[in-house]
Amino acid sequence: MQPIVVYTARPCGYCSHAKSLLNRLNLTFKEIDLTGDYEARQELMQKTGQRTVPQIFVGDVHVGGFTDLRALHSKGELLPLVER
Repeated sequence: MQPIVVYTARPCGYCSHAKSLLNRLNLTFKEIDLTGDYEARQELMQKTGQRTVPQIFVGDVHVGGFTDLRALHSKGELLPLVER
């Protein structure tokens, strides 16, 4: 199983939706809360090119945000990626 990492901040509805989807699928993930951590947000922005949260990684693969995660799941591609 590939590790899943979800970068979040508060308040963030899309972060909640992403975590809820992963929980419904019984997938374990590590949450990294960037609330108030400007330096960590800058590092994430350089790593992903994105300014928004959530940002989700499955192993070394940057999935993107919640809508990307949901689309991946809808296409049936999320679980195979996690099970690699």
